[in-house]
Amino acid sequence: MPRPRSLTTGQIAAAALAVADRDGLAGMTMRAVARELGMSTMALYRYVADREELEGHVLELVLGAVDTVPPPGAHWRERLAVLAERMRAAVAGHPRVLPLTVTHRHHAPGVLRWGEAVLGVLTEAGVTGTARAVALRALTAYVIGATQQEHLGPLSGAGTEAIAALTAADFPLMAATARDARGLTVEREFRRGLELLLDGIGGSLGERPSAGAE
Repeated sequence: MPRPRSLTTGQIAAAALAVADRDGLAGMTMRAVARELGMSTMALYRYVADREELEGHVLELVLGAVDTVPPPGAHWRERLAVLAERMRAAVAGHPRVLPLTVTHRHHAPGVLRWGEAVLGVLTEAGVTGTARAVALRALTAYVIGATQQEHLGPLSGAGTEAIAALTAADFPLMAATARDARGLTVEREFRRGLELLLDGIGGSLGERPSAGAE
């Protein structure tokens, strides 16, 4: 007879997340997580069937607390912006799990709840059919991509300084843009990029660009 279970799914997910934060997704093996929990690899298999199930638990731990109820009464742009900011805040503390939001998007409850909320706002705004599908994909891609860039290639990092130092004869626009970019905070970069995306959705509805558009 198997031994009684003594660990919760949340405890296992927390251990796996700690490994991923420290060693990356490649290092989040069943063996490494079992070691983190102080058990044998075979004992861990009594709790989770495989690596895929383990990844799902980790993603739900990160996204499970995301509030997917948009602010009532607000304009659709503001409601989508709030949902995007909440998702960004949830994954920002654990950027190494970002790829899981894509690979597990079909069945991860946290991703599905967020997507359903975004689609609800888009539908109420009048975005339907293929336009709605493209809008959801674009918003998802922006949140994931912007958060990855924030952590892997921040504007405040050495990469921007290197581009800013390029000779004007070879890369005049890249160098000038990098010098401008050094004054951007990560919050302003994210929100301004999101405004541009929302302006595009608004344009399909015949709305004028936001007042913050530059």
